Amino acid sequence: MSAYSIVNLKEEVEDSMGERAPGIEGRFARKHLDSEHLGISYLRYGAGVRSPSAHSHREQEEAYVVISGSGQVRLDDEIRELGCWDVVRVNPATVRAFEAGDDGLELIAVGSDRPDGGDGVFVDPAWID
Repeated sequence: MSAYSIVNLKEEVEDSMGERAPGIEGRFARKHLDSEHLGISYLRYGAGVRSPSAHSHREQEEAYVVISGSGQVRLDDEIRELGCWDVVRVNPATVRAFEAGDDGLELIAVGSDRPDGGDGVFVDPAWID
């Protein structure tokens, strides 16, 4: 492992959401950073787009920073409003999903250690009304 890494999330990390989540761009940089402990991701939701699935983790704690736009986050059975520069820390077991407002939603996600292969647990339905 190198002493440091510099990676451009928009230019060097591919959009891996592709066609499986229309209206969402997702760039996951964990492997590009050569880090044992951190994962950094960029997520952009088009106006009014909801997460197609919700998830929790078995071990990994995450934090999300809203860098532009607004929207809502599902945290278990609660819906909370989000605005620019809000930071949401989520413990592993809490179910989370996002919905963009009228101006879209851009997030930076920061994840901690995780077991090989990941530890995400997908939950249906993604959204509660």
